[in-house]
Amino acid sequence: MSRFESGMESMIDMYIYESTSLLEQLDEIMMRTENNNKFDEEDINEIFRIMHTIKGSSAMMGLENMSVLAHRIEDMFFIIREENPVIDSPQTLYELIFDSSDLLKAEIDMLQDDDSEPTDFSEQLAKIEKFVEHLKSVSKSGGDGGAEPEAESAGGGSTPAAVNNGDGFTKVRIFFEDNCEMENLRALLIVNKIQDYCTELKTVPESIETDPSTAKEIIENGFLIMFKADECNSKIIKNEIEEAINVKSYEYEMPGENEAASNGSTAQQQEAEQPAEAEAKSQPEQQAHKPEEAKPAEPAAKQEPAHQSVEQINKQISQKKGGGNASKGKQSLISVNLNKLDQLLDMVGEIVIAEAMVTSNPDLKGLKLDNFQKSSRELRKLTDELQDIVMSIRMVPLSGVFNKMTRIVRDMKVKLNKDVDLVFEGEETEVDKSVIDSLNDPLMHMVRNSMDHGIEATQEERIANGKPGKGTITLAAYNSSGEVIIIVSDDGGGIDSKRVMEKAKAHGLLTKPEEEYTEKEIFNMVMLPGFSTNTEVTEYSGRGVGMDVVRQSIEKIGGSVSVDSKQGEGTNFIIKIPLSLAIIDGIEVSVGNSIFTIPTNNVKKFIKLKEGQLFYDTSHKEIIKDGNKCYPLVRLHQFYSIEPLSDNIYDGVVVLVEADGRRACILVDELIGEQQIVVKSFSPMLSRYNIKDAGMGGCTILGDGSITIILDIEKIIKQS
Repeated sequence: MSRFESGMESMIDMYIYESTSLLEQLDEIMMRTENNNKFDEEDINEIFRIMHTIKGSSAMMGLENMSVLAHRIEDMFFIIREENPVIDSPQTLYELIFDSSDLLKAEIDMLQDDDSEPTDFSEQLAKIEKFVEHLKSVSKSGGDGGAEPEAESAGGGSTPAAVNNGDGFTKVRIFFEDNCEMENLRALLIVNKIQDYCTELKTVPESIETDPSTAKEIIENGFLIMFKADECNSKIIKNEIEEAINVKSYEYEMPGENEAASNGSTAQQQEAEQPAEAEAKSQPEQQAHKPEEAKPAEPAAKQEPAHQSVEQINKQISQKKGGGNASKGKQSLISVNLNKLDQLLDMVGEIVIAEAMVTSNPDLKGLKLDNFQKSSRELRKLTDELQDIVMSIRMVPLSGVFNKMTRIVRDMKVKLNKDVDLVFEGEETEVDKSVIDSLNDPLMHMVRNSMDHGIEATQEERIANGKPGKGTITLAAYNSSGEVIIIVSDDGGGIDSKRVMEKAKAHGLLTKPEEEYTEKEIFNMVMLPGFSTNTEVTEYSGRGVGMDVVRQSIEKIGGSVSVDSKQGEGTNFIIKIPLSLAIIDGIEVSVGNSIFTIPTNNVKKFIKLKEGQLFYDTSHKEIIKDGNKCYPLVRLHQFYSIEPLSDNIYDGVVVLVEADGRRACILVDELIGEQQIVVKSFSPMLSRYNIKDAGMGGCTILGDGSITIILDIEKIIKQS
């Protein structure tokens, strides 16, 4: 990555993950406060913390533009928190934050592009500055929140402006944590953060950036900052010092005081030893602060005795190891690079194949090996458990991708002036991480389609149709037979099948006579390339792109999507996706000397044909009658031009399969059995042969080392 030095890959991945999570959290807070029409103190503090973290981590990564933007938002919420001004244009504030969040997210996405250049955020910064000036003017004009904040108590620490040294400079001595290393650079980081708020700034020692030896002086005497700033900026500087990483304590120095002051912990110990009356007098003269809540050192009389009982020692050891009450109920979580999980899953797949190769070794045929069979069963049990554990590690709840849709609905509500609720059902349903990454764009298109096309344009129109004025879009998910079903539904006007047919006809999209189309087939036309029912191009629709992308994206991960609608009542988009893309259950069948695998999810039943079940339609295609229903027949040996074991259809086995709501019968020579298989993608070298359209969904390696083709049943049915 050209924007970063080599060797920073792991830091970049962690930065992207953490920053993205924080921005999603920011969006959730902003949408919640917008719905509640108020900011709680906790919300303001949380937003302040989020932007402070992004600012610091961006600066550490050298992403100056992102750091500055986050810094300006942090400043804005500092004023909101400290000055409590009247926000007379809340919509402007929300748009500023949402727009800034989008800019930061887009910049994060660009970080993985080698040729990307930092984005210029000057336009957005100017908007924020303008709003900040407005907030300051409202605060100074004496609005509801314009009152001066109360002076902090002696125990809480005064602001830097309150301890001015007479020469106009405020002096703050900072002490870093023991053994944190590179104290001079940590001091430089603090200087860089506060220098914009100072009219004048000096430090002791001075050459902290160019002279590494200054780190030793900082360790011994602390780092002294002398600055001039107005009261508002002094509060910001105080906050920056408190929030700085690795700051152990800091203290303000009064006029005439020795600059080589003792460190914060010594100052606190002196305070603890003084009587209460004397302590109250001494605090205005010199105060020591810690970024977190200060805890006075215990008096010597309370120190533990030199000799302790065995029970006391064991208790201390237990607490140090995490056995104390503080650690109870704590969940340990770590972030793992997805590439490592992919490698682990591949390795488990290879173990499954190797286990099958051992237990199915042709050299063992005809041998009575009771102990071997017992050991192989135990090995199979362990490999199954290992596979289940690895798969569970990769499983992620759909709540994450569902929550992202909340922001889309919010933005469209504002721009389309529609009142809509977004409802979640079954968001705890889990799918493989690789699958969930492919769901963001399809769900986004579907939700936008429901907002723009589905929900009626006005509340009056809904009320006139006997509906509530507020529309509802529902995202629902549940497990079904090894698949995950996701339904995006709305209670809007539904799809007008006649209008869809007219549009399809006008665009030349019909492939058969108009009267032969079923209602479901007509509804599914909305996902054809270039199809749109909008007469005008808007920000959200009308270009004929979107729903065809949804279908293609879902099909790429082995899923399917269909449409169901009732005019006047609403529309449902039904997505079916596999739980995982890596390991599936399959039925192995043979055709001639070749072996194929049919995914178990597609298999409905097996039929041994009898006389009178084979028919022909008007175009002389073979049809199998099963009960009262008829299905087209696909002879797999003809489909792939393979020599069968027998030309007699009654010698083979018919497999009734289903995909995308359509069924067909596939004739094979023999059934071999059910097998758990590891899905392997085809080599890129084969992509030029368009083998996907030939009904080949992938391949797998059998126990004897041979390769079997995994059939794409949907493609085969479409060609039947």
